Amino acid sequence: MNRFAERLEREGLELRHTETEVLQLNLGKMCNLVCTHCHVNAGPGRKEIMTRETADRILEWLAGSGIGTVDLTGGAPEMNPSFRHLVESVRRLRPSAKIIDRCNLTILLEPGCDDLPEFLAENRVEIVASLPCYSAKNVDGQRGEHVFDASIAALQRLNRLGYGREESRPLHLVYNPNGAFLPGPQEELEADYKSALRSSFGIEFHRLYTIANMPIARFAAALRRTNGFDSYSDLLRSAFNPSTVDGLMCRNTINVGWRGEVYDCDFNQMLDLQWEDERLLYLWDIDPGRVFGRPIQTADHCFGCTAGCGSSCGGALLKS
Repeated sequence: MNRFAERLEREGLELRHTETEVLQLNLGKMCNLVCTHCHVNAGPGRKEIMTRETADRILEWLAGSGIGTVDLTGGAPEMNPSFRHLVESVRRLRPSAKIIDRCNLTILLEPGCDDLPEFLAENRVEIVASLPCYSAKNVDGQRGEHVFDASIAALQRLNRLGYGREESRPLHLVYNPNGAFLPGPQEELEADYKSALRSSFGIEFHRLYTIANMPIARFAAALRRTNGFDSYSDLLRSAFNPSTVDGLMCRNTINVGWRGEVYDCDFNQMLDLQWEDERLLYLWDIDPGRVFGRPIQTADHCFGCTAGCGSSCGGALLKS
């Protein structure tokens, strides 16, 4: 039973793909962190990773489309050996494109990644960085010991390169709740973050994005261990806000898995909610001009994106 689809029907709403504006590439599940809220179940031991051949086939497809934003995620996307090749190729292919790196910050301090901040700056890559709180206790509890200190060091280095200080070098932070509750008002949290990080560490950034935790993968397992899965799912359903539906990221985004297969969003990818039930449908098998109007695949987890002020890769969908 798809309660989300039933709710849309009761509200007289349809969820269909509009014009594709964003190509989101999940480069694999390998990550240097093991975060409790991770919807990917990412970690150092994961082997799923996009190959150079797959990356090149995606680039070839992108060249025949009019898509202006390429969003790189993971895992830690920077751990993919083709990460720099992808960034440089997209920049050559489409000089004015927006390229987004969804960065956990600590990766910038790992051996072999020392020059990544400079590389990102040279290629005009927008950074969307996870920092679920401005307190060490909360961050380390959610993401691992000493992650907060490493994140602060990485942010200070990015600031020295102009990230977060210059409009041409966008740096946005991401807040995820440290538990089974919805994010607070995005504008208020952003003000708190800016005040705390500026006064304590001299750190500047542009925007804060609040993103609800999705009851899938590692976070779902944590909820079930504490018998909290049903109550959190009930919270999301009860907070459904029909005004968020028009702004859902699945409407203008094609999400691509590490093998090159297509989904409506990264959450659907982790639940294997494919465009077609019978087989994997790969990006290079679809016509970019014939995606408009196709129905979005949904399930109960979609209440996570439509609860309260809504949630997307760009933060809240509505002002509180």
